[in-house]
Amino acid sequence: MNLITMTATALALSTILITISFWLPLMSPDQEKLSPYECGFDPLGSARLPFSLRFFLVAILFLLFDLEIALLLPLPWGDQLPTPLLTHFWATLVLSMLTMGLVYEWMQGGLEWAE
Repeated sequence: MNLITMTATALALSTILITISFWLPLMSPDQEKLSPYECGFDPLGSARLPFSLRFFLVAILFLLFDLEIALLLPLPWGDQLPTPLLTHFWATLVLSMLTMGLVYEWMQGGLEWAE
């Protein structure tokens, strides 16, 4: 009986929230909202204009450090393995390599937007 009550409550609440989310927002489309998002580029201009490669370098660095966080998320559970020191050694090695790469990019001036 309790499972049926919980299921009915969940379905009712979901239905109410879905209905509210469709009818509550104000729809006022204008020229800016209807134009496609092109990462700061003019969508009506030529597609052959030169662009800054620094934008893509920063994006790749962001993805690299985002991946690093995903790789280090299971680290707290590594303490329960038979050899936790080995797990911490590899995590420290990954962090050291990424830190050295970041310092190298910084020293080369790859993180500067303006020359």
